Amino acid sequence: MPIATVNPANGETLKTYEAMGAEEIERRLQLATATFRTYRESTFTDRSGLLVRAANVLDEDRESVARVMTTEMGKPIAQARAEAAKCAKAMRWYAERAESLLADEVPADADVEDSGASLVRVRYRPLGPVLAVMPWNFPLWQVIRFAAPALMAGNVGLLKHASNVPQTALYLEDLFHRAGYPEGCFQTLLIGSGAVDEILRDERVRAATLTGSEPAGRAVAATSGEMIKKTVLELGGSDPFVVMPSADLDRAARVAVTARVQNNGQSCIAAKRFIVHTDVYDAFAERFAAGMRALTVGDPLVEETEVGPLATEQGRADLEELVDDARRGGAAVLCGGERPEGEGWYYPPTVLARITREMRVHREEAFGPVATLYRAGDLDEAVLIANDSPFGLSSNVWTREEREVERFVRDLEAGGVFVNGMTSSHPAFPFGGVKRSGYGRELSGHGIREFCNITTVWHGR
Repeated sequence: MPIATVNPANGETLKTYEAMGAEEIERRLQLATATFRTYRESTFTDRSGLLVRAANVLDEDRESVARVMTTEMGKPIAQARAEAAKCAKAMRWYAERAESLLADEVPADADVEDSGASLVRVRYRPLGPVLAVMPWNFPLWQVIRFAAPALMAGNVGLLKHASNVPQTALYLEDLFHRAGYPEGCFQTLLIGSGAVDEILRDERVRAATLTGSEPAGRAVAATSGEMIKKTVLELGGSDPFVVMPSADLDRAARVAVTARVQNNGQSCIAAKRFIVHTDVYDAFAERFAAGMRALTVGDPLVEETEVGPLATEQGRADLEELVDDARRGGAAVLCGGERPEGEGWYYPPTVLARITREMRVHREEAFGPVATLYRAGDLDEAVLIANDSPFGLSSNVWTREEREVERFVRDLEAGGVFVNGMTSSHPAFPFGGVKRSGYGRELSGHGIREFCNITTVWHGR
């Protein structure tokens, strides 16, 4: 894929970039290594001041960077502004809390005495340059949720962003530069995916994090494993949205629409599989399909737009193939399902029912505004359907029965269970999945410690 800004609303190529060559990559690796030697010695107060300044700069740039994101990957402008605001919030959250999250830990006195030591401390120390391979769907947020904790921990960052959001990638480097970070603390590498492997093999790169597709995750994990380097992977998701008879159906249906089409349906944590108890299936299906049908699809720069174009032409083609395969297999199309006429990579909000295990959409992630509906006879069947997926990122359950809540929390194979609400990410909560959705956690105290050397300090008597 060329490194270029292509407006998905009309297919127009706005700007192209040359990939960095070996000499420039080497220069940046040397700079990252040299910067880390001094930046790691900075205090939490120093780092906090820098990160707060970066948050302030981002707040000032909110409108301009939102327009860049929308132009590059098609998200509605209101959602782009919200993404920028969320990033600034996360930066301030880590600026305020990193020191306490990484404070030395002291085991209980009895355990210290039993070890023969006079004092034992556990200290969190930075690892060094961390390579971040990031996707286009949340081009600012995905990077900041890595960069904010990594920088506060004393690491330095190297960003390989998706090739279709180069202006956002360059903005991020500029953001940290304007905030006053030392040169080399955060650098954007304008490179194609083919250059990642060699960089990962470089001994100066100490760890890697990737958010993206399963094949990309496998490649990064394989090389990192060979080189014995720490990785965090956040991959695909096909999150279940379970509705039980006691649920508030009107609210569940409204939230279901938002949960499916957020970011034009291109979100790993978007609800994708809607599993509804048979007693309320028909009522929910009617409300849900009506809500999806009523959405405003159009130019993402228009304030009233709720669903914009898909980010890439190939992404739309892939989504069409899943829908067509389901239709051939006997799925019922309750709304949508047909590519609209005209320019741009648009696809209508679509609801498919009568899904079977043989259909590709049952086992593959639908990355766009396409929902699948399942009928469950009881709670046991709802859990079975929910777990019948190679993914396990997050989940949503709608019930007023505490017994059912506890059963779902115990049995759902996912990194999160959101009760009577849609999945979202917040700096205070750990984020990540199981199965083919990856491993490791981002955000919260768990996220900032992922790229730390957890060091035992033992003092003899």
